[in-house]
Amino acid sequence: MRILHTMLRVGNLERSLKFYTEVLGMRLLRQKDYPEGRFTLAFVGYGDETAHTVLELTHNWDTEHYNLGDGFGHIAIAVTDAAAACAEIKKRGGKVVREAGPMKHGTTVIAFVEDPDGYKIELIERK
Repeated sequence: MRILHTMLRVGNLERSLKFYTEVLGMRLLRQKDYPEGRFTLAFVGYGDETAHTVLELTHNWDTEHYNLGDGFGHIAIAVTDAAAACAEIKKRGGKVVREAGPMKHGTTVIAFVEDPDGYKIELIERK
């Protein structure tokens, strides 16, 4: 078994695709409209779905905003240099909500960014 994808509901698909592809550097792997159900599914990631876990962005055409709730935590992405990744994300128009630095009560260097819908993405430094 392996994890295939994580699904996030997004209020504006084009805005979210721009963030995940242009700010975080993922690729749009596939996208399909479901007119009868009034929704679109878009899959983004860093590699082909056959070998990588990806994100499924679900856009329900009649919903512009979601309450994130308090159960969801974050998505984590490995980076070689968290400070450099934050600088690049800011340069591309992304929102850094916690600058790179050691995690609380630990030594691992982490940072957090936020997507257009408010979902948190943790950057974990792995040299």
